[in-house]
Amino acid sequence: MNQFRSIRGMNDLLPEKSPLWQYVETTLNTLFTQYGYREIRFPLLESTQLFCRAVGETTDIVEKEIYAFDDKSGDSIALRPEGTAGCVRAVIQNNLLATPQRLWYSGPMFRYERPQKGRLRQFHQFGVEVFGISGPDIDAELLIMTARLWAQLGIGSAVTLQINSLGCSNSRATYRDALVTYLHKRYDQLDADSQRRLERNPLRILDSKNPTTQELLTDAPCLLDFLDEDSAAHFTQLRSLLDAAGVAYTVNPRLVRGLDYYGKTVFEWVTDSLGAQGTVCAGGRYDGLIAQMGAKSTAAAGFGLGIERLVLLLETLNALPATIDRQLDAYLLAVGDVQSTALAAAEQLRSALPWLRLQTHCGGGSMKSQMKKADKSNAEYALIIGEDEAKNGQITIKYLRTQVPQQTIALTELPQRLQDEKKCTKQRRD
Repeated sequence: MNQFRSIRGMNDLLPEKSPLWQYVETTLNTLFTQYGYREIRFPLLESTQLFCRAVGETTDIVEKEIYAFDDKSGDSIALRPEGTAGCVRAVIQNNLLATPQRLWYSGPMFRYERPQKGRLRQFHQFGVEVFGISGPDIDAELLIMTARLWAQLGIGSAVTLQINSLGCSNSRATYRDALVTYLHKRYDQLDADSQRRLERNPLRILDSKNPTTQELLTDAPCLLDFLDEDSAAHFTQLRSLLDAAGVAYTVNPRLVRGLDYYGKTVFEWVTDSLGAQGTVCAGGRYDGLIAQMGAKSTAAAGFGLGIERLVLLLETLNALPATIDRQLDAYLLAVGDVQSTALAAAEQLRSALPWLRLQTHCGGGSMKSQMKKADKSNAEYALIIGEDEAKNGQITIKYLRTQVPQQTIALTELPQRLQDEKKCTKQRRD
């Protein structure tokens, strides 16, 4: 009989990995809340036309990667390949644009592409979107906030910031014409993918990974030379704010991003520790998108951050908290005919110490076999209730990770003992 298997490029997250994901998710959630950003949630499924209009019909995402199909009503719907389009649809539909909004979201995205390390068909992303603030100060805040994230995760030295400005639509059109003229003269030397893009989306050629094409671009017109006055001033002010904040960056005039809605500021946080999948976080400004989707023109900026890639980077750099694999604080053993006493004691402890991660042994077994399971759980303590302890209202604490001798104390004293132990452990780590 054939066994069912997960769909290619859509992986399971096993219990051994979930603590690291929870660590990253909690860090991000806390950081965004500290900066005054609020969570928004929107569906996995949207109209296919939403992504065609927002992302761009000539982008790789829409042309090659989108999971789109007709539902039973004959409507074309798609699994979201990115988060910005759905977030914009949600804020327009729910009339949230009357005042500035700072929002964040998280969840799975879907793209049909060749699965590889750090790039899956179902991947998970945190996104941040800001609406109604047009100045470079919000662009700077997004970058300062992500710089703080890298510092908190202990990987600040492993990621670097690249920034660019795409200017307004008019300056981009002028630059596009100049770039097309330059590349047409070298058409036969372009790789096949760049030849295809030349007429439909020539700016994407700037981001080509083909070495020969990159060499051809050495003497190509520079986008920054075509910026309109407002975009140039915006970019200058952004750089000044980043300098003042101590956020290091490199100006990359070939950075364009793969989505059509960007204008003015674009950025990527990149690393050389993950091979080809070097972009950890990316985004920029997209002031024209909301008007393009039928609402009143509103300034907007944001970024997306891939969780799989960030987790992979933390593992590669060994930048994990020492206790990341500790999912339990205590493992409670019930030795002998004391199951009812053990279950009741466990509930009392959970009520007294809401922070306590306590697992009660179920299924019986000898003292030796239960201790093996306690040790394998990676808990800090084994809490033992045998028949003598149950009769005397006591419990034995066995320290599994330190050389402290085991102790038998009154069950009523245990909550305060564990609370004191937690305080001492925190002081030692600090």
